[in-house]
Amino acid sequence: MRTFAPFLILAMAGLLSACGGAASVPRASYIPGHAVDCVPFARALTGVALSGDAPDWWAEAESRYRRTRTPQTGSILAFRPSPRLPHGHVSVVSEVLSDRSILVTQANWVHGRVTEDEPVLDISPGNDWTEVRVWWQPSGALGVTAYPTFGFIVPSRRLDHDTIVAEAPRAAIIAYHPRE
Repeated sequence: MRTFAPFLILAMAGLLSACGGAASVPRASYIPGHAVDCVPFARALTGVALSGDAPDWWAEAESRYRRTRTPQTGSILAFRPSPRLPHGHVSVVSEVLSDRSILVTQANWVHGRVTEDEPVLDISPGNDWTEVRVWWQPSGALGVTAYPTFGFIVPSRRLDHDTIVAEAPRAAIIAYHPRE
C-alpha cells in the first residue's frame, strides 16, 4: 500500500486541477476565529438535531436522517473512532468532485481551526467511502493516514456549496466555546 500512496496524491491533484484550474488546487482555506470543535460546528452549519460525540451521530441518525455511502453536497461524513481519531470526527461535504473525491468544510481537523473545501479521497477497496484520506492543511498535501468512516448523514435541510461557504463563519461563531 505504501507504494500506492504517491499515486493517490498525484491522482488527487489531477482530479482537483481538472475541476477548475490552478485556483482550485486545493481551495482549502482557514476561517479566522476562535477554537471550534467538529460536532457543534457541523450541527450549526447543517441544522441536524443530533447530540453526543461524533461517533454517536451515525447510530443516532438511523431513525431520523437518511444515511448513505454516497456523498452529496451538504451531507455529513461521519468518521469512526480510530487510534488517530479516538473521538471520531464529522465534516460537512461542501462539494462532490467525483464518485471518489469530495471537498469538506470542517472544524478541528487542524486543532481548533475551521477549514473550508478540504479534499477527501475515498480509498476503500469497495469504493464505498468506508476508508478515506484527508487533506492536511499545515503540510499542503493529502495525508497518508487512512481513516475509517461510517458513511454520510443527509440533513433535512438542503445545502449547496455557496450556502456552506457563506454560512461557515456564522456556524463557527455559534459553535465557539472558550478553551480552558
